[in-house]
Amino acid sequence: MKPISTLVIGIAVIAGLSLGAAGVAAAQRKVPPPTRHTAVAHPSGEAAKATHPGSFRGIAAKLGMSPDALESAYQGAKQANPKLTRGNFVAANMVAHNLSAKNSAITTDALLNGLKSGKSIGQTLQGLGLSAKEAEDAEKQARKDTRAAERAGETQPPAPPAPAKP
Repeated sequence: MKPISTLVIGIAVIAGLSLGAAGVAAAQRKVPPPTRHTAVAHPSGEAAKATHPGSFRGIAAKLGMSPDALESAYQGAKQANPKLTRGNFVAANMVAHNLSAKNSAITTDALLNGLKSGKSIGQTLQGLGLSAKEAEDAEKQARKDTRAAERAGETQPPAPPAPAKP
């Protein structure tokens, strides 16, 4: 064997042993305890949107309510069901608005109670007498109406503040 080959093999063996020893040493070091992740202190985008009554402007107009009344109703429903999202609240209101003339059992309260019990809006509608297809169509129409109302609300100027009472 040539002296250069012996040198290369020697360097490779020493490098391999060094890496192996470093790996063993790293594996034996003390592992730090796992870090705990805490909730973020700032509001999420959804929570920030929901705190401004103007965010309900277009939907409130579609439902024949004031944005403040709709915001107040959302906050009350959120206290009763902390898992309630703004989207589910709006959907429940829109579905009830669209179907209450067809079926008097379909109310916002009935839908919110169904959500509170862990059912979806579709499951709640089926429990109130609609077929699966009718429930699906009602949810689809509510999504469509909500998008249209939100777009209309974006183009409306904000409502003037209520006059102060003396």
